Amino acid sequence: MTGLIGEAFVAIWHDIAPEGKAEFYAWHTREHMPERLAVGGFLRGRRYLAERGDPEYFNLYEVQTAEVLTGEAYLTRLNNPTPWTRRALPYFRKVSRSLCRLGASLGRGQGGAILTIRFESAAGQEERLARFLADEALPRAFDHPGVVGAHFGTADRSGSEIETMERKARGNLTLVPGWVVLLEGVSQEAVEAAARGLAALEERGAEGPLEQGTYRLECCLSHAGHIE
Repeated sequence: MTGLIGEAFVAIWHDIAPEGKAEFYAWHTREHMPERLAVGGFLRGRRYLAERGDPEYFNLYEVQTAEVLTGEAYLTRLNNPTPWTRRALPYFRKVSRSLCRLGASLGRGQGGAILTIRFESAAGQEERLARFLADEALPRAFDHPGVVGAHFGTADRSGSEIETMERKARGNLTLVPGWVVLLEGVSQEAVEAAARGLAALEERGAEGPLEQGTYRLECCLSHAGHIE
């Protein structure tokens, strides 16, 4: 079985100001995703649109190792935004962005729907929470009809908070969720049904609120440069 590719991922949630949506879509598909996938170690990128929940967009980049995300090539790119990037970034609103080490990943392929849950861990409960996710919660969700992937990761807090030129160009606060759970499936209904089994997270060391959203896939780009 195949889950997320690589040992790390970038998870980004955000809104776009209404007057900037046309610019965003053109820039993100034609320049931004190809630019990211040109960085060594970036393997696949996806953009999703909300079906239920907030913010409106979710972006997922699968990466070879966590070290890529604080490495020279990626930071050089972040600190040298293109003119088009400088025009697009001020339209971003309500940004949350985590550079995550992959904790566990189960997969049969890539789903057209994804459910994301963001939360924190109570102090001293990290190991207990990770064990619950890897050994109980994700396997149970993965067995649910219509689910094709179940994953979790934990944020590299220091790496996620590096103040780059792109971050400054957005001009607003960027939140860093500490824990991220992703459920992929064939439909919104399938992943939302599977997520009900994660209600026990707060009993196993998670701290609320558990911020949940369901998204449908808009665009996928692999390292080979093929938009699906």
